[in-house]
Amino acid sequence: MTDKLKRISDNMYLQLFLSFFKLGLFTIGGGMAMIPLIQGVVVDEKHWMTEEEAVDCIAVSQGLPGVIAINMATYIGQRKKGIIGAFVATFGVILPSFIIIILIIKVLSGIGDNPYVNGALVGIKAAATGLIMFSAYKLGKQVLKGWFQVVLAIAAFAAIVFLDVNAIWPIVGGIVIGLIYTKFKPEAEDGGEKK
Repeated sequence: MTDKLKRISDNMYLQLFLSFFKLGLFTIGGGMAMIPLIQGVVVDEKHWMTEEEAVDCIAVSQGLPGVIAINMATYIGQRKKGIIGAFVATFGVILPSFIIIILIIKVLSGIGDNPYVNGALVGIKAAATGLIMFSAYKLGKQVLKGWFQVVLAIAAFAAIVFLDVNAIWPIVGGIVIGLIYTKFKPEAEDGGEKK
């Protein structure tokens, strides 16, 4: 019996599903607010990725259409167990929201004007904003390691906030500028190696 339980607990598909199901179940705020929690599970707890690989996962997931948490689950599942792993991780992260939203709609339709419910929603939105700010801070510490990254981040932020540019254009611009910068960056920044 113990050997059978060990085989079940070692099953990577089950680990992917349960890990992402828990993330989907206990993360308030979704999207960007889930990034530090996903990193905590994937990097610190399960050791499925390094910090650098997790940052790459975030960059790819943010640059694609859809919700970043779902994109990250799909990316990580694919890396661990291929297409089936991608489906399992994605299903795991989506399922709790699907169930909870249906239940909440049923409940809120009867008590939507309740001031306590509205107050709770205000508190949840504020807490989710704090999680997103923490995510931006943590990601900034990992990614913004030189003047080039800082300038690019500030320019993207300014374009989106002040010029009302669609977020896809700073991402596309970042890809192009990053490629050009990598091709022509000074040798000193490359450890003395010219590509």
